[in-house]
Amino acid sequence: MHGSGHSHAPDAMAGPERAAGVRALRLTLALTAAFTIAEVVGGLLAGSLALLADAAHMLSDDLSLGLALFAAWIARRPAGPSRTFGYRRAEILAALANGVTLVAISIWIFIEAAQRLGEPPEVEGGLMLGVAVAGLAVNLIAALILRGHSGHSLNVSAAFRHVLADLLGSIGVIVAAVIILTTGWEYADPVVGIVIGVLVLASSWSILRDSMQILLEGSPAGTDVEQVGRAMAAMPGVRQVHDLHVWTITSGFPALAAHVLVDRDSDCHAARRALERMLESRFALEHTTLQVDHEGGELLQIEGAPDGDREGRR
Repeated sequence: MHGSGHSHAPDAMAGPERAAGVRALRLTLALTAAFTIAEVVGGLLAGSLALLADAAHMLSDDLSLGLALFAAWIARRPAGPSRTFGYRRAEILAALANGVTLVAISIWIFIEAAQRLGEPPEVEGGLMLGVAVAGLAVNLIAALILRGHSGHSLNVSAAFRHVLADLLGSIGVIVAAVIILTTGWEYADPVVGIVIGVLVLASSWSILRDSMQILLEGSPAGTDVEQVGRAMAAMPGVRQVHDLHVWTITSGFPALAAHVLVDRDSDCHAARRALERMLESRFALEHTTLQVDHEGGELLQIEGAPDGDREGRR
């Protein structure tokens, strides 16, 4: 058998993009954590569910950012015999936890809103408006910080979605405060709270979907595995491609493994190198493990060979 692997160590992914993403997470955490306290106090003083719902979501931002930073730290730990890819998937577990947290927060918002729709309490619209405007400014700054890094990591992307949903929530609170101040309609507060709850729930879907896709070792987003297999089978000298697997180790780290049969007179090593170059250039698959054999290379007995050398490849 002619087998060979082409591998890149997991720490090859720890580039400047990931380091910049960590710095962005730290700065965003400092901003959101500082404002969360102010929004909770303002929500309690104003008696506003919309503000408290937005504060609860911002608290989830703080938790998600903290988890993201912890995951980024633990992901840098070196690989070992028991964890050959290291702790790269820690960030995916953190993203999954963030998604579950968003679902739990949305449920709490719906329950509280239902109670307030029955008997809406008096809301201090002026204080509610001031806090909401400040929250909008904080979320805009946080979104601008994270936007440029969300494409490199699912973990940063999850935090970015938190902030976007919170930004929309701040706009909703501003609308509710203006309605209360101009019309006195107190129901605007729980109604906007429900809208924020829906936004929170919607933002959790893509996070849960993407993290589960990776944990269940589904194919990377945007990668057509059948097209990859056809491209491999069309390479010169390749006869068949078996056991093709394409999955994602962590954000931005796709991997491929396959068993390839080539013509009997082909150079297995040259075929493997050609396949690796094609997979990297056409499909951005850098981490590949290819077992390359000659077609019809079953074991046979070699006449006249010593006992220890009688097995060979046809």
